[in-house]
Amino acid sequence: MDIRSYIVEEDISVFDTMKKIDIGARGIAFVCNGLKLRAVVTDGDIRRYILGGGSLDRPVYEIAHKMPICLTKQQEEQAGEVMRRHSITAVPIVSEAGEILRIRFIKEELHNIEVKPKRYLGLPLVIMAGGKGTRLRPYTDILPKPLIPVGDKTITEHIMDRFAEYGCTQVMMIVNYKKDFIKAYYTDNEISREIVFVEESTYLGTGGGLGLLMGKMQGTFFMSNCDILVDADYADILDYHKQSGNMITVVCAEKRFEVPYGTIQTDQNGQVIQLKEKPHFHYHVNTGFYVIEPSFLTKIPCNTFIHITDVIERCVAQGERVGSYLIPDEAWMDMGQFDELEKMKERLGSL
Repeated sequence: MDIRSYIVEEDISVFDTMKKIDIGARGIAFVCNGLKLRAVVTDGDIRRYILGGGSLDRPVYEIAHKMPICLTKQQEEQAGEVMRRHSITAVPIVSEAGEILRIRFIKEELHNIEVKPKRYLGLPLVIMAGGKGTRLRPYTDILPKPLIPVGDKTITEHIMDRFAEYGCTQVMMIVNYKKDFIKAYYTDNEISREIVFVEESTYLGTGGGLGLLMGKMQGTFFMSNCDILVDADYADILDYHKQSGNMITVVCAEKRFEVPYGTIQTDQNGQVIQLKEKPHFHYHVNTGFYVIEPSFLTKIPCNTFIHITDVIERCVAQGERVGSYLIPDEAWMDMGQFDELEKMKERLGSL
């Protein structure tokens, strides 16, 4: 990898930096004097600057972050952990003189993880399995989403098997739609699972359904939507959650999108100020996997339909500690729509 593909000089313009970021296709550029690290800027920083009426001719150093996160050669093995902890996608490795030696990217970290025995955690797992799965109709008119097969197992069996590798075999499943079907599948055959079913009397959403566990959880627990799989170190996720003192930690994936057209940016008078061919954007996306403290349940209104994201927003507004743990996009599988379901089947079939 040529690190100069991701480096710009301090006096380069915002416009030229945009072009460099677009060519590098990583959504980031490191602002340097020669190779000496001075600042960092992302495509998101530039986008917000432009929307605020900023000039594309100004030096990029003026809008860049002046205290970039970096690591020494001795700290390099912490790169993956640091990127996840700070929800960033890249970290430069610098010399004693502050010059960039190489750049570590979060996407590569997935492929650098050493195969090692899973650590026993033993935490409870809550699976949200009460929704109607409308995006997967007509499948879900017959089968509830938690029982849709992916290969030789249902999606919820895949989820439970991943957590079982960490000793998380105590499962609570929030059910509603076709709940008798789900309960019968796990109780009337030879499948051996330690599952407690919590039934909604009415649809309460991912937040309201979780609120039914008030008083039932004595310690930290994992929560997962019933249509996602995450390939990551669950012990590392838990360590980050505990060390950060979070009430809830949201596991996020980095998603990049390309607009398949040339775009035009105009000012308030309709004058064109920028043309960009097929721009890229990146976001941190909620995967539907959480680490939660029992105190979070007290923030959920009783017997009220509410999404967990709305509850999280209230916690943020109240100053509670809400953390995010970043994983590469490749580590997240979502079967919420037909095309994603087929991708999940293909990936699991190749493992």
